[in-house]
Amino acid sequence: MDAKKKELVGEFKNSGSQWRPSGEPVHVLTHDFPDKELGKAVPYGIYDVAANTGWVNVGTDHDTAAFAVESIRRWWNAVGRTAYPQARRLLISADAGGSNGYRTRAWKAELARLSAETNLTVTVCHLPPGTSKWNKIEHRLFSHITMNWRGRPLTSHEVIVQSIAATTTRTGLRVDAQLDTGLYPTGVKVSNADMGALPISRHRFHGDWNYTLHPTADAAASAQTAVHQDAGPAGTMSQLTGLSATELDELIASLTELRQAHWQARVDNCPTEEHLPRPGRPLRFPFPDRVVATLLHLRLDLNTRDLAQLYAISLATVRRVLRETRPLLEEHGHIVTPPPTSPLLPVHMPRYEPAPTPQNSDSAALFGYAVSR
Repeated sequence: MDAKKKELVGEFKNSGSQWRPSGEPVHVLTHDFPDKELGKAVPYGIYDVAANTGWVNVGTDHDTAAFAVESIRRWWNAVGRTAYPQARRLLISADAGGSNGYRTRAWKAELARLSAETNLTVTVCHLPPGTSKWNKIEHRLFSHITMNWRGRPLTSHEVIVQSIAATTTRTGLRVDAQLDTGLYPTGVKVSNADMGALPISRHRFHGDWNYTLHPTADAAASAQTAVHQDAGPAGTMSQLTGLSATELDELIASLTELRQAHWQARVDNCPTEEHLPRPGRPLRFPFPDRVVATLLHLRLDLNTRDLAQLYAISLATVRRVLRETRPLLEEHGHIVTPPPTSPLLPVHMPRYEPAPTPQNSDSAALFGYAVSR
């Protein structure tokens, strides 16, 4: 599923060409200012990969999350329920932005409402950002619609609906279209409490892009528990970093001293007190965890997005951590060796805790848990 490009409704130029009697071209307006009465058309398409059929909901208002889910609801009530009477699950492939973006809270809230109405378990798999043209709907539905109406002014919503419905291909594509005159206001907010109450379970691989909405909260909790159980036992800290507890403590202590030496050098090189670096607030992502995250990045070849999800931090923080810690590891001379087989990662990486030893009772302060920048 995806939203096609919005189209101006009226006597406007439409890209492409078609055969006309000589000397009788179609006259269109010279400017493309939207008609205040006709406005724009918002075609939202749903393509059934197995049946090679398309359904397009042509809206007249805004392309919002409510409009996107309403398009799915109309397709299910008109086509899906009859074509798949035994269906209990619905798989949706969508891009990562727009009204059906993976960051859009209203999209998930509307899908949860649809799941409760239809008693369907709705799974959504978003294409990675920048790869929306990989979606099959672009090549198997939208492109044929554009070729079918090319060179013809879209003078009314009825013309658009009829042009879409008349789209066919040699391979058997069939398309249905419907006009949707409903109102879909923008600016709808979903609170943190409402998001927390959604019956949603996130998949183990990229839970931000792959998730499932359930008809009930109990089903969501059971599915999320199954995801954690099927994952199996995660690798220990030693298996993940390739270092024993003592070796990891020593490495973090050495890097902490090296980092402090760099800090002191910056202080010594400042000509006046006005330019001295400020200590700042305590680290929310402590330095030992930064070292461990960098080791995981280098040893297991984890990308920044996976690290951000593993530690529940932002991408900007991950990039800043790697810029700071990688040079320290190189200066220290630590060599990272990839494992023969990658250990299983936990769903959420636990915070690092130094090994308790009598000689290192104040290790928390040494490693930066309670000290400032």
